[in-house]
Amino acid sequence: MAQMNISIPDKLKSWAERRVAEGDYSSTSDYVRDLVRRDQAAIEQLARLRAAIDEGIASGVSDRDPFAYLDELRAALTPVRGSADAA
Repeated sequence: MAQMNISIPDKLKSWAERRVAEGDYSSTSDYVRDLVRRDQAAIEQLARLRAAIDEGIASGVSDRDPFAYLDELRAALTPVRGSADAA
């Protein structure tokens, strides 16, 4: 495993040490690793969201009536009366 030395203000150091003392982390290094992993996951999730938005924009504007489409979706979710599943 690679090693990294960082300098942080006393308040941040105290915060990290309190998190370890609370028992959520085994060491301040464990805490910092978790923060980096969470940051990495957030950046990756944001990139996926942006890609999905770009894909939606690139797909153009639909000719479908949005209210009619919502009615279709609702109808598909409504159980059919008298069916075995509705009982």
